[in-house]
Formats: sequence, structure tokens, C-alpha cells
Amino acid sequence: MSLGVAAVLAAVLAGPALTPVAQADPVLAAYLDLPAPGGDGSTGGGLDPGLPLDVGTLRAAVEQARAEGLAPHRYATLLHQYWLAVSTANAGIDLASWDPHLGSAANAATFTQVYVNYLRLATTHPDFYWAGLAGLAGGSFASGFFDIGDLAPVVGAVHQLGETVADLIATTPPELAAMLPPDLRLLATAGPRLSPQDMEWYRIRLMTMQKHIFIDQVPMHEAYAAEGMPAIEEMAAAGILDDNAVTAWRDIDSGTAAGLDDALLRMTDREQNQIIADQWDQTSAGRGDMGRVLTYVTTIAGKAAVPGTRAPGVYAPLTVHADVDGHPMSLRLPLPDFNWADRDTRWAYITADLVPRCLDLDHDPARAQVILGEPFAAKLEHGRLLSRLPDLITDLTGQWSITAG
Repeated sequence: MSLGVAAVLAAVLAGPALTPVAQADPVLAAYLDLPAPGGDGSTGGGLDPGLPLDVGTLRAAVEQARAEGLAPHRYATLLHQYWLAVSTANAGIDLASWDPHLGSAANAATFTQVYVNYLRLATTHPDFYWAGLAGLAGGSFASGFFDIGDLAPVVGAVHQLGETVADLIATTPPELAAMLPPDLRLLATAGPRLSPQDMEWYRIRLMTMQKHIFIDQVPMHEAYAAEGMPAIEEMAAAGILDDNAVTAWRDIDSGTAAGLDDALLRMTDREQNQIIADQWDQTSAGRGDMGRVLTYVTTIAGKAAVPGTRAPGVYAPLTVHADVDGHPMSLRLPLPDFNWADRDTRWAYITADLVPRCLDLDHDPARAQVILGEPFAAKLEHGRLLSRLPDLITDLTGQWSITAG
């Protein structure tokens, strides 16, 4: 048998030749197929403790994964962490120390910086309508219940608000008082029992949701700003973004007025109805009665800094009706007839008032730059519960109105 024939026979007997499977570099392999336990904002640092936090190392790993032709879903958490690290670096936030559970004092600077960064994105990228809404509305709503200093004045403010409501209910005909919604009655009965521990629990809940929104929204904004639609498509292929988010970015990329308007609504829908909806539900149901008390007080105190937006109690004032001694009577009061934590009524307010007023502002670029450019410290001060409490008490006592009919 010739050497050539022998070689062919040996090859046949050995079976078909196998193509070597490409193996990821050992260092890169450690960054693949990772979960994202920190993706909901509830932990310190980034998405997974096995990933680095510095932009350079993460960038090199992402580029290597791309060069090796790996499916994007395999390096999804790595990719998301890379853009998150870019986002926090550009925002002036230390990702390593960002941990809501460390409490409000430890997170005071970061809490403010998140909203400063939204305003930065909106002023440097005028087409980023959602960032402007997040900076103006998100910051002012949160500030209504996030006085950074001593807890005692804030707790005292809620006590005073609850006691005022309790006194007013006591002077209201029982037939009308019985028609008041549970949130208002809880404010009167449980509000005066609010403790500093309850308040700090709520602040941690707010900071967790704040970080969750940042983790979800800001990386896609920074990715688009740096690399355009290819970066968005990569995030979608990785499973980080869904079709709704991709459509929003295509709208923005189109540059049309209708596209920009649609993108704002889509991104706001994602934020409120996908990202933090469950966390609002859990917050509302938490801490016994205090979850409802605190979310309702936030609704009362909230006043978005978007020009023309009505406070919740002006947008949907509470009115009840009952027969008193055989005569129809109405009680109208300047408190909101909904709780910000409840999905449907929150979304109704956002779409009826917040988003339209934000679009009014976005359609007037010169005015938008002035409003967005106001120092955030001033915006924060306007929304503080302690600053607004005297007016709230005056409105309550002066506008708790009982009329015939």
C-alpha cells in the first residue's frame, strides 16, 4: 500500500475532521454570560461584582468580544456595565461607592448629581427630550420629600400635615368624612406616628429607584451620543433594550419633530411602566401603613419644575359627595385624588400634564435652554417639603370647602 493510499484510509477510519472551536481569552471568558444582580439599583457598585468598574478595562473587553465575533447576548452585562461606567464617569459619580443602602447622608451628593447630569445631557443634546423631563420633573418630585439634612424637621412636617388633616376631618360632617379616600384618612391617623426610621426607609427606596432609572436610561443615551444607532442596535441584540426603546432611538435619529415627540413618550413609558413600576408597588405596600402615607405625602408635595405643569392637587383635586341631613353636600379640598405610587393614575397625570408641558418647552429651544440651565440647587429648593409646607397648610385650612349640591 502506498503512503498516499494509507493516509487516505487512515483519514476515513478516523472519521470527519473537526474544526477547532474558538475559545474566548480566559480573562474575557470570566466576563461572559453574567447575570446583572445590581441592575435594579438595589446594590452598591455596578451590575455584577465580577466585572471591573473602570472604563478602560471594560472597553478593552467589549472590543475583544466584538473582535472574536461573540453573540452580543453573551457579553450583555459586560456591555451594559461599560456604558454604565461611561455614564457615571461623565456624570461625575463614583460608581464604586454608589450604594442606596448606605443611607441618605452617604448618597446626598450623588442624589443631586444624578439630576444635574440629566440636565447636562438635555442641554448638550437638545434632542434628548426625556433627559430634560427627568431633570426637571424627576428632580423636583424627589426633592419634595428629600430634605438632605436632619430628619427631624421632615418628620415634624409630616406630623403637622397629618394633624391638620385630622383636625379638619373632625370638623367635617361624618357623612362626608366617610367618603374620603383611604390615603387621606391614613395621613390623618398614621401620619402623626411617622418615625425617623420610616423616613430613612423611604429615602432608601427613592434612591434605589433613582439608581435603577439611571442604570437603565443613561447608558443608552451615552451609547447613542458616542456611537450612534450601531451602539443602540448592539444593546438591542444583547437583550438590554427592547423594541420600544429601539423605536424611540430611531425616532430620535430621524430628527423629525414627530419622532422626537414620540421618543419622549416611549422613554417615559419605559421608565414609569417597565423599570420602576414594581418598585413603586412594593414601596406603597411596605412598612405597614407608612408606605401609603409616604407615597401620598410625596404626591401632595410634588410640584414638577416643568413650566405650566399643575401640582397633583390642582390637576386632580379631591371632591366627595354625600347626603347630610337629607341634603346633598360636597367637600372639595386642595389635595390630590390619587397616589403617585399607583400605576394607572400616575400615568394618567404624566400623559395629561407632564409630557404635554415638557413638549411645549422642548418646542421652544431658547426658552428650554434658560429653564434647563437654572442651577439645580435652586430647582431643588423650590420643591422641598419644608419650603412648601406653610403654603400647603394655608391651602388646606382655607380651601377645605363644604358646599350644598
